[in-house]
Amino acid sequence: MTATHTGLRSTRWSWITAIWLAGGLFDASQTLLTMQAEGRHPPWLLLFGFELVSWLPWVLATPIVILLARRYPIARGASVRTVAIHIAAFAAVSAVTETWSATLQVLLNPWGNKHWPTFAHTWTTTLIFQVVLFLIAYALILTVTYVVDARESMARQMTETARLNEELSKAQLAALRRQMEPHFMYNTLNSIAGLVRDGRKDAAVRMIVGLSEFLRRSSEDSHRPQVTLQEEVEYLQRYVDIQKVRFGERLQVSVDVPAELLRAKVPNLLLQPLVENAIKHGISKRVAGGNVRVAVACHDGSLRLSVYNDGPCLPTDWETSQTGVGIGNLRTRLQILHGSESELQLRRADPGGVEVLVTLPFREA
Repeated sequence: MTATHTGLRSTRWSWITAIWLAGGLFDASQTLLTMQAEGRHPPWLLLFGFELVSWLPWVLATPIVILLARRYPIARGASVRTVAIHIAAFAAVSAVTETWSATLQVLLNPWGNKHWPTFAHTWTTTLIFQVVLFLIAYALILTVTYVVDARESMARQMTETARLNEELSKAQLAALRRQMEPHFMYNTLNSIAGLVRDGRKDAAVRMIVGLSEFLRRSSEDSHRPQVTLQEEVEYLQRYVDIQKVRFGERLQVSVDVPAELLRAKVPNLLLQPLVENAIKHGISKRVAGGNVRVAVACHDGSLRLSVYNDGPCLPTDWETSQTGVGIGNLRTRLQILHGSESELQLRRADPGGVEVLVTLPFREA
């Protein structure tokens, strides 16, 4: 922390010195050019150095003026005390600067005058000509301070807003996940109860063990809004193993994911609710069961995930009817994570069946 503060102070002094050095160089050059135009030829090196060094008090006073600007901001409705403080500060800096300048002129006579300058005459005469320039310098320090502070304040607000939005998104994702987990639990427990009623106790035990492993993995990844596609496929496989206990040979699931896409980032619990939806609304409706195909491809920087089942087609009013928890939940999570860059389509597939197509930006973990 100390090193950081030291670095900030060093940077601040560097900027202050650089700005005043540039101003001093401009003032010195302007003075020399004016005198050359008037046909006067003073010792230019001495005069140039004097004009440059005469601004040193303003360099040292700038941090004090900045501190006063922040502690006593001049804004609409500023108090008399605030105005008085700034007038006093301006008068003090101007007096010190002029004292420094007059002292240098008395010691060096940089203008090359025949009569050596006196301190009192130099101090009063020069101050009259310089007071407007000093007022501009003081006002510039105040203006630059308020502009920089406003920019920094805006940057902090934007950073804080981004952080709060991120926290809100995480909270929304967590809430959606908690909504989906009971939905899956109820469906699985109903399946276990059905197996028990049918006397398939071994199958029920296997499903309970699979459910336990599935939930353990779910709790481990609950804090991660996105996972790799490889992790998602492994997670899906655990779910499929549970469902195969229930459906046996009636359920056939194939997963086609190219190896080069396994490191792609996808929303956590993306494939499982889609396959669950396909089984619930497609395969379970048919006595003979059916097939669920999961395929992933990459095209033009977008990752496309397809979940197809050859069960009954969508009803005629499917576009206006409300989707289930899984699909609606996933749409919301995609919107939170990727906004308009993502899309979820539910459509009839040729020659029959239903396909869900998810498109999202391709990003590697």
